[in-house]
Amino acid sequence: MQLALDRAQLLDDAGTLTALPDDKEEQHMRVGVAGLGRMGSAIAARLMEVGHQITAWNRSADKVEPLARAGARIAASPAELVGQVEAVFTILTDRAAIAGVYEGPAGLLAGNAKDKLFIEMSTVQPETAVALAEKVRAKGGVFVECPVGGTVGPAREGKLLGVAGSTAEDFARAKPLLAQLCRRVEHVGPVGAGSSMKLALNLPLLISYQALGESYLLCRHLGLDPKWLMEFLSETSGAPNVLKTRWPKIAAALTGGDMGPTASDIDTICKDLASMLAEGKVRGVTLPLVEKTLAVYDEAVRAGWGKRDAAALPAYWPSRATRPGEER
Repeated sequence: MQLALDRAQLLDDAGTLTALPDDKEEQHMRVGVAGLGRMGSAIAARLMEVGHQITAWNRSADKVEPLARAGARIAASPAELVGQVEAVFTILTDRAAIAGVYEGPAGLLAGNAKDKLFIEMSTVQPETAVALAEKVRAKGGVFVECPVGGTVGPAREGKLLGVAGSTAEDFARAKPLLAQLCRRVEHVGPVGAGSSMKLALNLPLLISYQALGESYLLCRHLGLDPKWLMEFLSETSGAPNVLKTRWPKIAAALTGGDMGPTASDIDTICKDLASMLAEGKVRGVTLPLVEKTLAVYDEAVRAGWGKRDAAALPAYWPSRATRPGEER
């Protein structure tokens, strides 16, 4: 694969370009990535790094420029993109964003989708994935949903956790690509099953941020260094797994320090919690912890926290104005 600049370059976690190793393998497949948010950009960079020829598309040109400088091809539309590749990845915000990329006269499905592999990685309700699969298959395409656990760092390192929903045959076709993005990828059932599993695995994580904030309130009066405290809590049996890797960011949030680049923002967290509640209604179950946690996070968004990193959430509850019965 011919790459621009000095043979080859890629995006790092902060969005800057870094040189590829000289022994990088040559191209394996022609792969498209439609939608270059934080995760889409990281996935495109990872796939380029392991040797695939990447064609990218995004609504705003500023998101495609770093990949273009690294050697990716840029499509003028999703329809044009799908005509140039063998497989397409999408990881988008919600149902509306998915419709905007797949449908319409310039959407992915307006291009030559026959026999193309579509790997959809967004966190949405199962019914969204099922409806999209039907549309892709009607155009002769192959559809695999595979939402992932992990943020930008794991995506760049190929260490995501994937939960795929598809036929066994379609999963077998997608697995080699997914294995280059994921430290572990599991086929959990037909289309829709992956989305169900992603909501399930996100639930304890998102609630844990609020639990950490409340835990901090119980010992804040001791005046302990939040950095020491979060590191110490990460060693306990009750610590959520996320604390073991993100405690420095959480401690920075508690002290008002620099948290570095945002991996996943609070607006997205609220969207995911709302999807859990909606899916709970579909399944005829109540999710009281999700409901109460979403109420707190919605309050944080109204207070201007929506674009902050999710790891800032443990700092929101302690930061609120003093209310009756609470001690700052």
